[in-house]
Amino acid sequence: MAGSAAPAPGALLCALLCATAAAGGGPGDNPAPGAFGHVYRGAVNISSEHVYAFAYRSEPGQVDAVRVYVNSSSENLQYPVLFVVRQQKGVLSWQVPLIFRGLYQRTYNYQEVSRTLCPSEPTPETRPSEQIIFVDVASMAPFNIAYELLVTRLENFQLETNKAFNFTASPSQPQYFLYKFPQDVDSVIINVVSDAAYPCSVVSVQDIVCPVYDLDHNVEFNGVYQSMTKQAAITVQRKDFPGEQFFVVFVIKPEDYACGGSVPSSIHGNVNRTWNLQRTKNLQVTIVPSIKKSVYVQAMFFSFLGFLSFYLGSVVVAFVHYIRVQRKASAGRLSPEHGSGMMTSSHPISASTPEGSSYGAIDESSSSGARQLSSPEHRAPAGSDTDSSVEEESDFDTMPEIESDKNIIRTKVFLYLSDLSRKDRRIVSKKYKIYFWNIITIAVFYALPVIQLVITYQTVVNVTGNQDICYYNFLCAHPLGVLSAFNNILSNVGHMMLGFLFLLIVLRRDILHRRAMDMKDIYTLDYGIPKHFGLFYAMGIALMMEGVLSACYHVCPNYSNFQFDTSFMYMIAGLCMLKLYQTRHPDINASAYSAYASFAVVISLAVLGVVFGKNDMWFWVIFSLIHILGSLALSTQIYYMGRFKIDMGIFRRAVMVLYTDCIQQCSRPMYMDRMVLLIVGNLVNWSFAIFGLVYRPRDFASYILGIFICNLLLYLAFYIIMKLRSSERLLPIPMFCIVATAVVWAAALYFFFQTLSSWEETPAESREKNRPCILLGFFDDHDVWHFLSAAALFFSFLVLLTLDDDLDTVRRDKIPVF
Repeated sequence: MAGSAAPAPGALLCALLCATAAAGGGPGDNPAPGAFGHVYRGAVNISSEHVYAFAYRSEPGQVDAVRVYVNSSSENLQYPVLFVVRQQKGVLSWQVPLIFRGLYQRTYNYQEVSRTLCPSEPTPETRPSEQIIFVDVASMAPFNIAYELLVTRLENFQLETNKAFNFTASPSQPQYFLYKFPQDVDSVIINVVSDAAYPCSVVSVQDIVCPVYDLDHNVEFNGVYQSMTKQAAITVQRKDFPGEQFFVVFVIKPEDYACGGSVPSSIHGNVNRTWNLQRTKNLQVTIVPSIKKSVYVQAMFFSFLGFLSFYLGSVVVAFVHYIRVQRKASAGRLSPEHGSGMMTSSHPISASTPEGSSYGAIDESSSSGARQLSSPEHRAPAGSDTDSSVEEESDFDTMPEIESDKNIIRTKVFLYLSDLSRKDRRIVSKKYKIYFWNIITIAVFYALPVIQLVITYQTVVNVTGNQDICYYNFLCAHPLGVLSAFNNILSNVGHMMLGFLFLLIVLRRDILHRRAMDMKDIYTLDYGIPKHFGLFYAMGIALMMEGVLSACYHVCPNYSNFQFDTSFMYMIAGLCMLKLYQTRHPDINASAYSAYASFAVVISLAVLGVVFGKNDMWFWVIFSLIHILGSLALSTQIYYMGRFKIDMGIFRRAVMVLYTDCIQQCSRPMYMDRMVLLIVGNLVNWSFAIFGLVYRPRDFASYILGIFICNLLLYLAFYIIMKLRSSERLLPIPMFCIVATAVVWAAALYFFFQTLSSWEETPAESREKNRPCILLGFFDDHDVWHFLSAAALFFSFLVLLTLDDDLDTVRRDKIPVF
């Protein structure tokens, strides 16, 4: 009858046993009724097999899990004890001793094994259902092998939200538990912690499918997994599991090498050992809800609005500057230092000096060459930067030989800006524009393969489920779409937005400068630092590309693509140093081709350092020699203003200089300021070289970046000190930018050194450094570093752009070179 009560488990088991006995069979075919929680002991051999039957009642909507514990004192691998568990929809089998294989085919044998059976699915029925499990114990041994069997029902199989659960696992006794999403939760973070780093373990999230892969050799076959020492965290989204539930599987590995540990030295070859007590690990798992979609929206608004405020501030500053210029124009322009702005016969710089000729040179009226160059047929219209009309630069291109002899001019004891701004402005502008166009070409060719590669990385992570490929801060990795850590990508928006803003600021200055040139403004033609904007444009593009490539790197940060994050950092530091040098040496700065070739060499060395720099002493010896010799060669070029030729005779000339200046007669250096800078710079660089040779830092890319940054800071400090020493002033805007740069860089570096992951270590060791989010519940320390470093670089660029604004009314023959 439909309304009759369901039979008791005992009655069902008796009926099954009677039916089996009536059917007949060989020895061991008659199942013995089993009781949960009771230890069964017995012995099996080739002619004796034992079968146990365990029956239980499953309540409606309840998930029942059963765990089987077996033990055998035999270590005979030729005749293991075989255990086969049969359920309604599956079969699970294993042997004792259970064999695990490690590195170099080492074997580890376990006599104690316990496994959780795949739980029965909850039925939609409204009444209890009966379940039965058969456990077969057999062996092909010609002698008796003793065993123990214990079958229990798990009471704490389902994990609860925000409730910690403690348990113990070993390689032969893995654990897994069920979790169901609450109705109002779309995403959760599985936090797993342990007091001990070893033994190495694996945390896996698998769909509700039988069999469950819970052994070392198959845990990676399904789902998402991470290796673990002391900490692991996996973010799981409801949309990835149609059943809105999943298994959390915990496996202990037989060896620790995957987590950075060493193989036990006591094991040599295929030695059989029992490892139960040595490989047990206590774990605690807590599942907490992740952030809601509204937090994503807030984080995006915060990121974009925060950097749009820089645009607003720039508009305000530009408007104030416009008002001040208009007031000055209405009141009459201020006169320059040491003379009026009107053209007089005694003025040492001719207002009619053509912009296309010696735009900073002192006018010598007796020079026939100068008169020739000032003739209408020899000059282009003022302000013209048309490249098609500019011929290539030669040694003597824009002035008479006697005036343009570089050895005469550049070896003067006291140099002024007019001495080093004698070339045709159009040629020099063309030279610096190449920086801009070349960096765009480099960016396109560099970024496209990078984007393609990181997309492939992310696809591999999503398809295989191997979360050891990428070194995220898993405690603060918020996925969006196919991206595993969207917050690390979003935080790079500052580099792109502020890089574009800097381009707009430079463009505004460039346009104003061109207008002034078209008007033949005397202040623009003959006063202040010559305006060349090519390097500034290149710096803006480099800042934007740093954001793009940093975002690409953080799609899947790891050992093999870290150079994506640092390549344009090298270029930014190098371009800043070149710009600082170009300010007072506009005629002798490096060409774009040689500069970018040097950056290419640096990036190549960085890649070689990542590959060979860990343990190979020969690499560090070669790199240190290159570093020291490069520093000496560059110092020589800077000291002699590019007039010391680097060729096969350089060593002979260097020995002669040392002999005549240091041994024969110890004379005072001709260029004392330059000498002090170069001595300090060489000491810093040699210190870096010695440090690298002795300590061999593992993070070679950051080591090279540190060299660049220290040299840039040293040169900037020297420049500012010399500027103040030359009685020049710092206007309010550059002063504000210097202070803002120092403050923001200090804050940024604080967050930079809060290490949240490290691809120098194994993924499991890296996860020990993971920390929760600190800003809006969405961004971590490294994201804050991204925000602050973008602002710091922006302010640094503004320092270089505005540092010499006080010289706009100073004649170039009164601006010292240092």
